[in-house]
Amino acid sequence: MAVEKLSAEDLRNPDSVPPMSQAIPLGLQHVLAMFVSNFTPAIIIGLAAGFSFGSPDLVYLIQMCMLFAGIATLFQTIGFGPVGARLPIMQGTSFAFIPVMIPVVKTAGLGALFGGIIIGGLFHAFLGTFVARIRNLLPPLVTGLVVVSIGLALLPTGIKYAAGGVPLMGKPEFGGFDHWFLALVVIVVSLGLKFFARGMLSTAAILLGLIAGYLVAIPMGMVNFGNIAKASWFALPNPLNFGIEFNAAAIIGIMLISIVSAIETVGDISGVTKGGAGREATDKELSGGTFADGLGTALSGFFGALPNTSFSQNVGLIALTGVMSRVVVTLGAVFLIICGLVPKIGALISSMPIAVLGGGVVVMFGMVVAAGINMLSDVVWTRRNMVILAVALSVGLGLQAVPEALQHLPSTLKVLLSSGLLPVAFISIILNAVLPEVDDKAVL
Repeated sequence: MAVEKLSAEDLRNPDSVPPMSQAIPLGLQHVLAMFVSNFTPAIIIGLAAGFSFGSPDLVYLIQMCMLFAGIATLFQTIGFGPVGARLPIMQGTSFAFIPVMIPVVKTAGLGALFGGIIIGGLFHAFLGTFVARIRNLLPPLVTGLVVVSIGLALLPTGIKYAAGGVPLMGKPEFGGFDHWFLALVVIVVSLGLKFFARGMLSTAAILLGLIAGYLVAIPMGMVNFGNIAKASWFALPNPLNFGIEFNAAAIIGIMLISIVSAIETVGDISGVTKGGAGREATDKELSGGTFADGLGTALSGFFGALPNTSFSQNVGLIALTGVMSRVVVTLGAVFLIICGLVPKIGALISSMPIAVLGGGVVVMFGMVVAAGINMLSDVVWTRRNMVILAVALSVGLGLQAVPEALQHLPSTLKVLLSSGLLPVAFISIILNAVLPEVDDKAVL
């Protein structure tokens, strides 16, 4: 969606205010670009915690992830004190933490998870004081490896959902035609709109694909509307809704991923200023954005929502539309907050058959892997860098596939090392720091 009525100077100015007739659709476009990605982690973690589809606990988790994505976005766009980049940065629930959160939930429970999110969020905010200085610790080789490992860790979850979900595993219904059919409807519609449509239809391709799958599932008798009718029209968040417990594995795991998330936010802020304003981000914007990231995560954990981060797809939208106005993204945040205060919306989302969601996440998780590969394309593939990739992926993904190899370790280490993501991140950072650069021709 192009904006023609503003001058070139206004388009590049974060403080500009477009006419509401333009600002509202642009804000909605930002929400559509991240909506599915924002609530999907809530469903994944809720199912890992044993919540059933449509249950009040799952509805609440979805509701909180929408509400606090909106609040965290306001921290970025409006800001207060040192908090906030004061730029059009859209916040949402992070996929990066899922490989760590799933084993924490399964072994230590939700109370431990949210205790870890609160502490991890405060640590994330603390990183804002010096994040610009540690950025060199995570070159494209490291960040690309981390993102690839996130995607690879999530791919089995996508296939399980598309085949009918974990509760059906081991039963004849698992992998049935009806489940795969719904997943394929979502995939086909999503890809068709993404590549053959324009504007909002293309931007919201996965969301519209899920809607198509949902509509097809209704006459198949696979949608239960009962919980939607029971859900209220308005509800406020409950502090410590799922309890709180301070567990070492949860705290350490989320703190470590927070470092990666902080660097991702720095990259997104830089992308916004370069793509929208044609300039480098200031240190104040980088630190303020990281403060907002961490504070939003800590607040989310206190009310039972998952960690927040800046959303890269929205950075691309700013480059596409050419509109730098933070008012536009602020309006998108208000829409998310309204959605988060209406449990019926969360109930509607949670009534979606798991195979429909599976079709969407197969595409999304695959795109995470593709994004990591794209980062790695900037790497010069010397033998040194290939060794780093080989060792990090072999150990990290190997331990994730065979967690029994860690049975003699303390439970905290077992949870951290079997996540797949943390060993990849740790090994790649260490090897990149200690292995010398050699005069070695690129092998690829």
